[in-house]
Amino acid sequence: MSDLRPITALGAALPRLASFGALEIRENGGLALASLVLRRGTVEPTPFGLTLPGPGRCVAGQGVAAVWTGLDQWMIEAEGRAELDFAAELKQLAPGCSVTEQTDGWVAFEIVSRAGSRPLNALLSKLVNVDLADFGPGRATRTGLEHMTCFVIRRGDAHIAVLGARSSAGSLWHALETAAKRLEER
Repeated sequence: MSDLRPITALGAALPRLASFGALEIRENGGLALASLVLRRGTVEPTPFGLTLPGPGRCVAGQGVAAVWTGLDQWMIEAEGRAELDFAAELKQLAPGCSVTEQTDGWVAFEIVSRAGSRPLNALLSKLVNVDLADFGPGRATRTGLEHMTCFVIRRGDAHIAVLGARSSAGSLWHALETAAKRLEER
């Protein structure tokens, strides 16, 4: 029998972490994801006590968060629960809704600035078409990053997350790393 071992989206035993000047980029291998879609006639739930956000918004609570992804659609996140059946738990809290496991289909990169929002905004301005003046904490958007589609989530003034397709994890990391290195060299 094979000796199977889990690997991260970037193909390693442990999540990747790198620092570039004031910026730190970390692969978040423990983030559980599930999509939540309202069915016709269903009352909007409040899973884990979260009031589901409207367009361009995200909300966070006790280790969980919700990101608006489309009309009556959200991505629900749970920190440190990727190894659990998070979608089944969410389904119990959202009766009548469609819930689909998404954890293994996505990669999440957390980008934190140790020098406030300025380096983070400089990085974003190189990578995505987002109005940074209106992209403060609690905001989220789907956008293009090089040749890939991703979600950019503003978790705090000096913290963003980038969620992309797991199949593009290497390309997404390369794009983030290259832009961060260029900023560091300035």
